[in-house]
Amino acid sequence: QVQLVESGGGSVQAGGSLRLSCAASGYTFRSNCMAWFRQAPGKEREGVASIRRGSGVYYVDYADSVKGRFTISQDNAKNTVYLQMNSLKPEDTAMYYCAAGVACGLTGPGAVYNYWGQGTQVTVSS
Repeated sequence: QVQLVESGGGSVQAGGSLRLSCAASGYTFRSNCMAWFRQAPGKEREGVASIRRGSGVYYVDYADSVKGRFTISQDNAKNTVYLQMNSLKPEDTAMYYCAAGVACGLTGPGAVYNYWGQGTQVTVSS
């Protein structure tokens, strides 16, 4: 049984940083895709970042709104994916979800992903 458990959310002031973690059990990264999505109240879920391991390299992708501020990474030994979030803005406030699947993609609400975590709340105050 695949489980994805997010942690690391919280409340910070604008300009602050948080690091989210997603621990996966019953699932191996291999060349599969891991991603972070977020959903703010009243808005559709949107892709934030994705990562896939290739032959000696990692392929990453970011939403335009977080490029240069967020960094996705993964620790294969710990079966954990991270999202380092710097220079946070109030508009980053949302529930953040970890997702896993064979295919990668940040468009839409993430229909290509097979597994989802329960989410961790991030609140950024101005």
